[in-house]
Amino acid sequence: MSRFDRYLLSQLLQLFGFFSLVLVAVYWVNRAVGLFDQLIGDGQSALVFLEFSLLALPNAIRLVLPISAFAAVVFVVNRSMQESELVVMQATGFSAFRLARPVVYFGIFVLLLQLVLANILVPASQRILNVRSAEISQNVTATFLNAGQFMHPTQGVSLYIREITTSGELVDLFLSDERGEATRVVHSASRAFLVKGEVAPKLVMVDGSTQTYSRVDGRLSLTRFADFTLDLAGLIKVGDAGKTSIGALPTWDLLTVNPEAMAAVAANPAEMLEEGHGRVAAPLLAVAAPLLGFSALLLGGFSRFGLWRQMTLAVGLLILMQLIWTWGGSTALTSAKNWPAVYLAPLAGVLTATGLLWLAQRPRRWWAWA
Repeated sequence: MSRFDRYLLSQLLQLFGFFSLVLVAVYWVNRAVGLFDQLIGDGQSALVFLEFSLLALPNAIRLVLPISAFAAVVFVVNRSMQESELVVMQATGFSAFRLARPVVYFGIFVLLLQLVLANILVPASQRILNVRSAEISQNVTATFLNAGQFMHPTQGVSLYIREITTSGELVDLFLSDERGEATRVVHSASRAFLVKGEVAPKLVMVDGSTQTYSRVDGRLSLTRFADFTLDLAGLIKVGDAGKTSIGALPTWDLLTVNPEAMAAVAANPAEMLEEGHGRVAAPLLAVAAPLLGFSALLLGGFSRFGLWRQMTLAVGLLILMQLIWTWGGSTALTSAKNWPAVYLAPLAGVLTATGLLWLAQRPRRWWAWA
């Protein structure tokens, strides 16, 4: 690597680190606000909030790296043009493709980071999130159980607990279920316990009674019990907590359309292939985006008025590449045979950058806006 390559690459890495830090912080704070309302509002501790925030960090980094790389290249090239550094290098005989070599090195570096994030760190963090979400959804005491007040875990259900001991025992429980159109059921027990169930926790009531009132004929029946187990699946909203998501699957299972993995996430082959090839194609954007920014700015020479027109072109090309990426993902989801569509965006970006570099070194550059 020549001295010029090392110099430009060092500038790119410094600005890349700065922009990545800023963008990740903005994205993470925005995500943390939602997590704070969700977790702290449900009675979880600050440690749980911190754990979930850190687990969301790999995905945040994965999303902002291509944008950070693009911004770093645009900033460094614009400054080098204003200080005539790239102009001098071109005057010494460096072609546009030669000048782009450190940008390619930089893109490969970001590509490797993206591959590690998309195929290792993000799926691993997603799997941990699924497990922890399942554990929290089972923790009904932390979700809505508070002693000494009436609670309404869902519409038509009222719950009162006089005391919750340090061992988790519920003392003097009252539970009213008025969701039935024909009946109203009231459970009461001197003691109760929460135990883990397959879908939702179960409530084990000891020494109590169940009153069933018929709204049709007005009859009231009373059943006393020594112990009674009530499944809380219908009383609390567990949702999909703990369910394996397609983003948590290993990349190899996605690319090979593993039948067991596909059944676990209830996906079809098109969704599996789109997710798997997307993890390979998305890092390629980290090479295409910096090259687009560099090649677009290289069209302009030194100007006291700056390179704002070339910057506008670079941003427009980046937006166009993102639109192609979105279209490619949507097309790949329509059929398992359409998975090559996810590679169209990075391919179009690299080809466009190559064409712009070719134009940048033509003798008559009528397209170079001054």
